[in-house]
Amino acid sequence: MKIIADMHTHSVASGHAYSTVNELARAARQKGLEAFALTDHGPALPGGPHLYHFGAMRFIPAWIDGVRVFRGVEANIISVDGSIDMPDRYLAKLDFVMAGLHESCGFDDQGIDRNTEAVLRAMENPRIKAISHAGNPEFPVHLEELVRGARETVTALEINNSSFSISRKGSRPHCERLAELLVLSDAPVIVGSDAHIAQGVGEFDEAVALLEMTGIPAGQVVNSSFERLLGFLGFEKSQW
Repeated sequence: MKIIADMHTHSVASGHAYSTVNELARAARQKGLEAFALTDHGPALPGGPHLYHFGAMRFIPAWIDGVRVFRGVEANIISVDGSIDMPDRYLAKLDFVMAGLHESCGFDDQGIDRNTEAVLRAMENPRIKAISHAGNPEFPVHLEELVRGARETVTALEINNSSFSISRKGSRPHCERLAELLVLSDAPVIVGSDAHIAQGVGEFDEAVALLEMTGIPAGQVVNSSFERLLGFLGFEKSQW
């Protein structure tokens, strides 16, 4: 399976990442990617960018070095009601919004039931297109309910490559179970490197190996095709 776009990357604006937007774009081109999403953390994460950062993303070109740049955010779910740390007027300006649970952002682990409720409620927001690192053991959720909710709301669940190596230790069994459930559903799947430095852009080996092992078809993975990805994000052909 070929992944044509890295839909989870961070720049220096995230406060704990180490490459510029141009460096990320250059790395994406060198890896043979057609696109990448710039998904710096929402402002609730300590050290994260100011809200105005996302309002000013209009200055970032849509194409850099022949690579399509999707201006986005990895927003933080901050309440059991599914609210996030980004007002809708800012979300409306972005190409791609993913949301996830992170420590020290106002919603620490509240137990599997409330964690699940928070994510499911976030999925009801039509601006949110994906849930990041859904297999994170630091925020356990009922994976069966998550997959059902993803299918009903057409929200992609991320298979996060970094979760198998340097981030969120203990994620592998949860990600494997998530993939087993996804293959039984037609809920959309998205793959991201979660790169925090340019060298990590386009690193998908572990995530793709899991998709292939569990038999998830390419047609279920929204960033396995440029046309499929643009359709999923709601772009008209005139915007390609």
